[in-house]
Amino acid sequence: MRARAGLLERLRSCFVRTQTWQHAGRYVSALVSQVPKRNGWSIAEQVGDATPDRTQRLLNRAVWDTTAAMSQVRRFAAAGLDEAASRRRRRGLVVGALDETGQPKQGVATAGVKRQYMGCAGRVANGINTVHLSYVRERIGHALIGARQWIPAEQITDPQAAAGMGLPAGLEFRTKGQLAIDICADAYADGLRFDVACGDEVYGNCTQLREFFETRGQAYVLRVASTFMVELPSGDRLTCAQAVTQLAGDNRGWEVRSAGAGSKGQRWYAWAWIATASPRHHLLVRRHLRTGELAFHYCHVPEGQILTKTTLIRAAGLRWPVQEDFEFGKDHFGLDQCQARLYTAIQRHTVLVMAALAVCAVTAAHLADRTDTQAPPPNTPDQPPPPDPGLIPLTVPEVKRILATALQHPQPPDHDTHWLTWRRRHQARARWFHQRARLSRDYTLVS
Repeated sequence: MRARAGLLERLRSCFVRTQTWQHAGRYVSALVSQVPKRNGWSIAEQVGDATPDRTQRLLNRAVWDTTAAMSQVRRFAAAGLDEAASRRRRRGLVVGALDETGQPKQGVATAGVKRQYMGCAGRVANGINTVHLSYVRERIGHALIGARQWIPAEQITDPQAAAGMGLPAGLEFRTKGQLAIDICADAYADGLRFDVACGDEVYGNCTQLREFFETRGQAYVLRVASTFMVELPSGDRLTCAQAVTQLAGDNRGWEVRSAGAGSKGQRWYAWAWIATASPRHHLLVRRHLRTGELAFHYCHVPEGQILTKTTLIRAAGLRWPVQEDFEFGKDHFGLDQCQARLYTAIQRHTVLVMAALAVCAVTAAHLADRTDTQAPPPNTPDQPPPPDPGLIPLTVPEVKRILATALQHPQPPDHDTHWLTWRRRHQARARWFHQRARLSRDYTLVS
């Protein structure tokens, strides 16, 4: 509760009217609640409103600075995780992890919607995609701290489509790599610093992003494709796959090391470190011990910084928390349940989800030591289990459940009955208008 109150107080300056700020707080409480779906109707019902009007106004028309709100969430999450690390006297690595996630959408009226590859669906589907940045404190916690929605160029250049989707005037087309630059620039402007920046192939293959990091003196470990070209000290230019075949073809070029501890124990891989023509750039190759599958990481170590192979391997293993943030955001806070169609409304829902996630992530980080009673891990494969395995520390989902109980508000009398009637009447009205539109089309076809 203290973390929630602290973040809401930070957000106060982003709102023109106190009532709008208070409703944003209730919106965050609804996101933390146990409602199965978090859309305009269910959130309005959860916070005790008689209709969804105030919730829809908060996302679409209310006056508040969404960019400033995201900045406050970013500062709150980073400061909270840093404080938890300081209390536990664990420096660890600070990693900025980039990735994108999507939400399936129907129709063509939503801002950014397009048939594209959706990682959440594992195939090409109709939906929207948003680039995110996660702030990762090694062995402490992580939270989403930045987001920019990707908008197709054809929507931006079509005045009618842009107006219907609520795209801001002057919005320019940006690739996902360029959106990552914008997000990281905002993080740097807020005073955040990362030991290493990480990302998958979408970002590793973006030359502009790599140059941006190098200009800022930012170390990075970015995934690249097997066809990515590297220049070796000999002057030869080879693909990553060719470089591995030529320089690390036998087992002597590989070293088995852990990429860090997961929930099931250490994550062991074979690693090869290949020098390039630049003394500040390296190719780090990961090989799966069972399948032999290769993953390539292009690494940059700025002048004056010493990053060992061990540090780069640890950084490569700290890219996965952003995926866990997506999982938490979607499964527990409704990141992919927004039914808004306008650009600003989608952005505002995303910011409020990030706020809910940040509150739970910071709370879990601060309570980790006090709630961790796990038995020591096993030392041998045949070691018998302990009589009492203890308890794992409180996780983000468990903190969310605790907050949901604490934030549960009493509802007005007959509130459930009112909403049952409201939904049925609204659906009846929508059905009537759909039927009238169908009649109009039928008459046109007949005539």
